[in-house]
Amino acid sequence: MVSSGTRGRVRKEPAERRAEILSVAAAIALEDGLERITLRAVAERLDVRPGLISHYFPAAEDLVIAAFELAIAGERDEMFGTSGTALERIAGIVHRIESRSADDLARLWLNARHLSRFSEPLARAVDAQEALDRDDLIALIDQGVAEGTFVAPDPLTACIRIFMAIDGFGGYVNDRGPFVGEAFTGFVSDVVAWSLGFERAELDAAVARLA
Repeated sequence: MVSSGTRGRVRKEPAERRAEILSVAAAIALEDGLERITLRAVAERLDVRPGLISHYFPAAEDLVIAAFELAIAGERDEMFGTSGTALERIAGIVHRIESRSADDLARLWLNARHLSRFSEPLARAVDAQEALDRDDLIALIDQGVAEGTFVAPDPLTACIRIFMAIDGFGGYVNDRGPFVGEAFTGFVSDVVAWSLGFERAELDAAVARLA
């Protein structure tokens, strides 16, 4: 049996320990919200003393922001991917949103945007992550145009419309009873097909192949 006196004494390389702390904090962000990221909460999950967490993150706000950035980056990789045709990739995004697999991500964005009203550093982090998302979606749209699948004379405009649809859909993520009916459940699909100049049936078929 390991005595309680050894708690928190496992030595790890600084980079490994910092990554471990951020991974736990990012998980808390997605599961419970940014407000739940505290030195004590992270320390309890890692079974170490809070002082170890503060050694790496003297300011709790720095930990919250870094956790937000890591969580969003991980979800971005899941959302956009890098392989497949543009139609397959956009279908993957639509399926992830409309199947409610991205609800934790939607909650995190709502949470971060609200809290950023009170924190300029967090507001800058939110802006930076939004810009990265836009860059990735515009690159995907450009791929679809090059493949002859999408018609988007202004990729930025199409990108903004799609993200507005995703954000609008995600705005109801905390409702006790989600909306029902095609007007809601297929809203993102409608906007994606309209913004990228192809038939909704093509998107539905691509999503069905994923599902």
